[in-house]
Amino acid sequence: MATSLNQNICFIGGGNMAQALIGGLLSRGLPTTRITVSDPVEQIRQILEEKGIQTTTDNLEAIKNADVVVLAVKPQVLATVLQPLKDLLSDKLVISIIAGAEIQTISDLIGGSQRIVRVMPNTPALVQTGAHGIYASEAVNAQDRELTSQILAATGLAIWVDTEAQIDAVTAVSGSGPAYFFYLMESMIRAGKNLGLDEKVATALTLQTALGAAQMAITSSNSPAELRKNVTSPNGTTQAALEVFDRAQISQNIQAALAAAQKRSQELAQELSDKTKSV
Repeated sequence: MATSLNQNICFIGGGNMAQALIGGLLSRGLPTTRITVSDPVEQIRQILEEKGIQTTTDNLEAIKNADVVVLAVKPQVLATVLQPLKDLLSDKLVISIIAGAEIQTISDLIGGSQRIVRVMPNTPALVQTGAHGIYASEAVNAQDRELTSQILAATGLAIWVDTEAQIDAVTAVSGSGPAYFFYLMESMIRAGKNLGLDEKVATALTLQTALGAAQMAITSSNSPAELRKNVTSPNGTTQAALEVFDRAQISQNIQAALAAAQKRSQELAQELSDKTKSV
């Protein structure tokens, strides 16, 4: 592990995504003594303590010796959590994985510091195959950016975007993206059953096909469009299925769906900003 990651990292919130990042960091060799988690839920603290992680219910105590503070709480409690920490985070790198929490919203709550990185993760981080979109303002230097990349790369792909507005697009594509694939899997399994397959058989075939297709797309020099064409024989079974998709305008509907997800992401960010201003 690179020495630049030999930092004290505090997680405010110890839920699934925080645990995914912690698991990735431990697998990369970060000592448990470098990690502290603050969470009010006893069961969560017990799970982490069994891994040797230091836990507490006191956020002030948790951040005391931290170099990096990862915000991993629910959006609705963001203001409540951060107000007692106001002016105490200016010397720390703050990484937020809170959906809808814009950098300015967080900055206002912590006293004006702009040393904040905003991340849109996704749930496959739980199995170290996440896809993280990352944005930071110019106040975050190259060293902090590299440190952030290393922390997130422990659980998957970490990609920086050029503007904070693009985080809403990341939310639509990869943040919500796993649900789209699960939806397709559900539909394929149901179709397999309707065609006479046992549910276990239909499920196994669907999941392995999804894994194989993703692996081919990742490792191939061809684009997904080219790979699709390669398995579509003229007048064959695949073409018959794809023609049904085209008649139903599946591609257009997917694009409309992601646009709706992006719009909702923008709305949630505005709602959270308005809420914190009124607190």
